[in-house]
Amino acid sequence: MPVVWTKSEKAPASSGAFSHAAGDQPLARVRLWPNRSLPRSGFVAFIGFTYVMILLPLLGVLGTPVLWGLLPFMMLALWGIYAAIQRNYRDGETTEELCLWSDHLALRREDRNRPPRLWEANPFWVKVNLIERAGPVPFYLTLSGAGREVEVGAFLSAEERQSLYDDLSRVLKQV
Repeated sequence: MPVVWTKSEKAPASSGAFSHAAGDQPLARVRLWPNRSLPRSGFVAFIGFTYVMILLPLLGVLGTPVLWGLLPFMMLALWGIYAAIQRNYRDGETTEELCLWSDHLALRREDRNRPPRLWEANPFWVKVNLIERAGPVPFYLTLSGAGREVEVGAFLSAEERQSLYDDLSRVLKQV
């Protein structure tokens, strides 16, 4: 699952409502990223296999003018597959990181070719919402607080969003 939790075992240096000091480690941190079903090494093998499978039917027309009529379309299909997978890799560079301190919660989303987006709130007032059916996707996960509502884990599957909802609810109740 493309979700990694990091929890701090160290107690804060001071206690109370304002125990978050600049530079302190968060009590909990979760990092989210889109699932990668095809790693880079598998990509090379897939393109090589596709290239060979596209060239096999061309062996029957080798040495004929038909080869030159079919070859551009076969290569265009191969280029289209290559470009689509590369685009998928670029889109998959999106990450979200949620850091939780005793008095501060920060959600940072980084997309390719866009400035990072940051949402901050007091965890005491933050509410975790899971909209099962009425949202844009099944199990739509949002955080609301500080006058805004933000989506979390838009690129995760429905099961992963449910699991993240359970984890976030549990962690926020402990703070």
